[in-house]
Amino acid sequence: MNNKKNILEIAQNSILSQSKSIAKLADFLDNNFINATESIYNCKGRLVVTGIGKSAIIAQKIVATMNSTGTPSLFLHASEAIHGDLGMVQADDIIICISKSGNSPEIKVLVPLLKRFGNTLIAITGNMTSFLAKESHYVLNTTVDSEACPNNLAPTNSTTAQLVIGDALAICLMELRNFSAEDFAKYHPGGALGKKLLLRVIDMLDTTRKPFVNPDSSIKNVIVEISEKRLGVTAVLENEKVVGIITDGDIRRMLNKTETITGLTAKDIMTVNPKTIKSTDMVVDALNVLEDFSITQLVVVDNGEYKGVIHLHDILKEGIV
Repeated sequence: MNNKKNILEIAQNSILSQSKSIAKLADFLDNNFINATESIYNCKGRLVVTGIGKSAIIAQKIVATMNSTGTPSLFLHASEAIHGDLGMVQADDIIICISKSGNSPEIKVLVPLLKRFGNTLIAITGNMTSFLAKESHYVLNTTVDSEACPNNLAPTNSTTAQLVIGDALAICLMELRNFSAEDFAKYHPGGALGKKLLLRVIDMLDTTRKPFVNPDSSIKNVIVEISEKRLGVTAVLENEKVVGIITDGDIRRMLNKTETITGLTAKDIMTVNPKTIKSTDMVVDALNVLEDFSITQLVVVDNGEYKGVIHLHDILKEGIV
């Protein structure tokens, strides 16, 4: 039991230590951050983010965030840069170099090469008197009092601080670009979020399954149509206009109430004024209607023309929840 308690205390102390380090970053923000952000925003090239060790991993995450939020970016490993990869840096690119100490051998070799090319250099470092800080155009301070590691060795608070500064840059750039949820979805078309923001009803309509009967159709024909199209529903059309729907639930309720279906027709059991949606509407809007009215199918109608049926199960299969 004591071990379990100690584990929780250690974890809590680690989280609190990192949160305090992050909170201090707000006090470090100055004109360097403003100028760095504006430089990236006005950049005609790409944002190149470099680092070594754990800082290189943070650099890769920052690149991923920037790319997904409208800032074209690429990752350059500091040690690989001085062995040929420096060729990926173009004249109009802006460089972010990440290093806690700012004095690692790779950084000391790389920085003069980058400055020789004339690129704007932004430092993210925890050492404001380091070689990297002195040689950079703008310096973003990520100084931490200590690491969360009990030996004050493993990069924890310092790498978290680097990541948070990178995220702050990305968010500021999103605001400057008026980067919308729709813009975000363009870069995430395969994910659930992208589908929510991009997928329209027409994209999911199966035109080969378009069940319909006439108001005077027999109940047998109604059952056959619902069964064959396998959507659990059929529209009722009169003069090519939707006047009602019949679900498999309507069929069950009818059978419970009557001894015979002889003489009954579609119009006797249909639900009039069914809920509808346009094919150009977003699938997420269709889902909201289905949930609001506790139904599983929606009739799709464009300017009075019946287009088909969208089913809750099909929406859920797409991962839209």
